[in-house]
Amino acid sequence: MIKEKLLSPFQKFVNLQSSTGILLLATTIIALVWANSAFSESYQSFWQYELGIVTDSFELKKPLILWVNDGLMAIFFFLIGLEIKREFLIGELNSTKKIMFPLFGAIGGIIIPVLIYIILNQNPETLKGWGIPMATDIAFSLAILKVLGNRVPLSLKIFLTAFAIVDDLGAVLVIAIFYSSSLNFVLLGAAFVLLAIIYFLSYRGLYFEFLTIVSGFVVWLLFLKAGLHPTLAGILMAFAIPVRQKISTHEFTDQLESIVGEIKESTILQKPVLSPKQLELIDDLEDWADDYRSPLQHLEHKLHNWVAYLVIPIFALANAGVAINSEGGLETALIINIMVCLILGKSIGISTVIFLARKFKIIEVPKDITNKQIIGVSFLAGIGFTMAIFIASLAFNSSPEYIDSAKIGILIGSLISAVIGFVILRFKTVKGKFNHSVMEKND
Repeated sequence: MIKEKLLSPFQKFVNLQSSTGILLLATTIIALVWANSAFSESYQSFWQYELGIVTDSFELKKPLILWVNDGLMAIFFFLIGLEIKREFLIGELNSTKKIMFPLFGAIGGIIIPVLIYIILNQNPETLKGWGIPMATDIAFSLAILKVLGNRVPLSLKIFLTAFAIVDDLGAVLVIAIFYSSSLNFVLLGAAFVLLAIIYFLSYRGLYFEFLTIVSGFVVWLLFLKAGLHPTLAGILMAFAIPVRQKISTHEFTDQLESIVGEIKESTILQKPVLSPKQLELIDDLEDWADDYRSPLQHLEHKLHNWVAYLVIPIFALANAGVAINSEGGLETALIINIMVCLILGKSIGISTVIFLARKFKIIEVPKDITNKQIIGVSFLAGIGFTMAIFIASLAFNSSPEYIDSAKIGILIGSLISAVIGFVILRFKTVKGKFNHSVMEKND
C-alpha cells in the first residue's frame, strides 16, 4: 500500500506524457497533411505572419512561428527545469547510485549519435546540425511504454524518464553554448544580476509567484535581445523555484486540526452559506495550505497540463508541417544522416555504454530489467521529435531546405525507432512471461 502511494505521482506523470504523445502524433499528422495539401500556402503564410510591438525606441516583432519557438517553448523549458531540479533533489537522480544507470545511458545516447553525425556528414553547411539527434522525446517514448502496459516493469519507465531528463539537460547546455548568436554582454550581465537576486531570495526562503513571473519575462526579454536563446531563461528561472515548504508537516497538521475544530464550533445550524467566522477560517486554511505546498511541486503540477495539451501540440503544429515535394529541394544526405543517428546511434550508444559500465561494475541495473529490454528502450530513445526539431530550427535558421530535410529525417527516424523498440519490448516480454510460467509449473 505504501509503495503504491509512493509510485502514484510517477504513474500519473507517465499517464500524462502518454496522452501528450497521442496528441503530438495527431497534431503532427494534421501539420503534415496541411503543409502538403491544396492549402499549403496558408500553412506557411499563417506561421510567418508577424506580430509584436514597435515604437520609436523599442521593437519586439516576430513571425508567429518564432513566438511559438522562442516564447511558448520557454514555458516548456521552464517545466523541464522544474523536472530536472526535482529529480536531482528528491527524485530518481538524487543520489550517486540512482543517477549512474541513467547517466551512463544518457552519455552513450548523446556522444555516439553526435560522432556518427559528424563522421557521416559530407556537407560543411550541415555540420552545425550535429546536436539534432541528442535528446529523447519523453512524451512519445513513454506513450509507447504505456501501450505495452504491464509487459514492461515500472523500473524501465523510470530509467527512460531519468535518462531522457539528463538528455534534455545536455541539449540545453548545447543550445546555450553552440546555438546562440553573437552576445551583448551588457544585457546578458543585467539578466544574470536579476537572476542572482531571485536566486538569493529563494535561498533565503523568500518566494513570490508574481515577482517570479515578472522577473522571468524580463530575463527572457534580456536573453532575446542579448543573443542568448530566450528559452534558456525558462530553465534558469526554474532553478530558482524553491522545493521546500515554508512550514513543516507537524505545524500544518496542528493548524489544520485547530481550524477544523473552530469550524465545527462555529457551525450552529446547517446553512447554504458560510458565516463570516467560517469564511475567515477558510481563508486561514488556504493561507496555511499555500505555505505548506512546495512551490516547485505546485508550479510543476499547474504547468503540466498546459504544456502537455497546449504548448507542445502547438509547437508540433507549427514545426512538423514539411512540404515533402518542396520546391527548394531536399538534402537527402542530411535526411539519411539524421535517420541513422536516431535509429542506430541512439540504440548502439545507450545499450553499449550501459553493458560496458555494468560489466566493469560501475553501475547496477535493476534485476527486473533484462538486456533485451535495455536494447528495446534504447531504440525508443531514438524518438527525438520535440527537442530534435527545436535544435534543427536553431541550427539551420537561415536555410529552409535544410530545416525541412532535418525534419523529414527526424520524423522518419523517430517512427522507425519507435516501431523497432515496440517490437523488441513486446516480443521479449511475452517470451519472458512464457518462460516464467513454465518455471512455475516445473516448481
